[in-house]
Amino acid sequence: MRTTVSTEHAVSDERLEAELPAPPDALVQLLDPQGRRQSDPLYDPFVSDVSDDDLAALYEDMVVVRRIDVEATALQRQGQLGLWPPLLGQEAAQVGSARALRADDFVFSSYRENAVAYCRCVALPAIVEVWRGTAQSGWNPYDVNMATPQIVIGAQTLHAVGYAVGCRHDGVDTATVTYFGDGATTQGDVNEAMVFAASFGAPVVFFCQNNQWAISEPVGLQAQRPIAERAPGFGIPSIRVDGNDVLAVLAATRRALERAHRGDGPTFIEAVTYRMGPHTTSDDPSRYVDPVQKAEWAAKDPITRVEAYLRERGVLTEARAASVAAKADEVAAEFRAGCLALPNPAPLSVFEHVYAEPHAGLERQRAQQEAYLRSIGELEGGAE
Repeated sequence: MRTTVSTEHAVSDERLEAELPAPPDALVQLLDPQGRRQSDPLYDPFVSDVSDDDLAALYEDMVVVRRIDVEATALQRQGQLGLWPPLLGQEAAQVGSARALRADDFVFSSYRENAVAYCRCVALPAIVEVWRGTAQSGWNPYDVNMATPQIVIGAQTLHAVGYAVGCRHDGVDTATVTYFGDGATTQGDVNEAMVFAASFGAPVVFFCQNNQWAISEPVGLQAQRPIAERAPGFGIPSIRVDGNDVLAVLAATRRALERAHRGDGPTFIEAVTYRMGPHTTSDDPSRYVDPVQKAEWAAKDPITRVEAYLRERGVLTEARAASVAAKADEVAAEFRAGCLALPNPAPLSVFEHVYAEPHAGLERQRAQQEAYLRSIGELEGGAE
């Protein structure tokens, strides 16, 4: 399944408005951890067009992006990347939401949404350029309708709201989605973005991946109640979904996007998931993670539950599973080769494209760096 939202599962405005304020501590779940299909009269219509083969395609997406993630971590450990933010355990939250998007919808992400980038057809080497230090961003946002990753925590939410308001003024029904973690919900930018979104009826989906950790701090330290409860205070309806259930995430995101496309304003989604690895490869989670809690979440793995469901349905045969694994290895090999083939930038190119106009301070810094590089023999001849 590589297409966009079908309108066949549309739900009446009255029903949406009546049921959106559901108890925010109740999780939307369509596939339980054992891979058993759960009926939900509200959300089932939003995935009524998803066939077994479509679900198998989502399964393949998750297997592939997990393989990419593992490969990237290995590249960092081997000294080929300066840093990497693993997404292990969050595949369903990212793939399910990304596959709900229309081609013209625009994504504003943080630094961990590499699965979303894959689903938006970002070239594999471009995903890793900034982490290898060969570029300051990575790709042209307008080629894939996804902004390059934002490192400043929560800043992308304001960008998403601004773009969404612009779409509304332009008279188009394009929506935006902005991704952030549970830790970011404490940042002023995220809260200010929700104020603006509610005030201007911005067609934006706030997608919070509550992976239980803000680096080493547990979510309970900053949120005494479910995070989804915060949005209604801004006048934004919220949905709390099992973030390890790709089908439920797809349904919840489609529902939120339907509201946005229709002109009914923003929606907040809290996808409850778990970060199975470190915050980044510079982090050591063994110093603060309870192994019992981690084991409990491992039993809720987003990939194994879909695999169990598809095997029970006879869709995921041994041959098909082998084909998916081979595809993942092939993509990982392409990813690695693309990373290692990235050309080293010219030493002084870091000063290019910083300002639109000449800047005296920047020119002074450039001259100082050029002199230094020449003094240690790293720059010869003309300036590079």
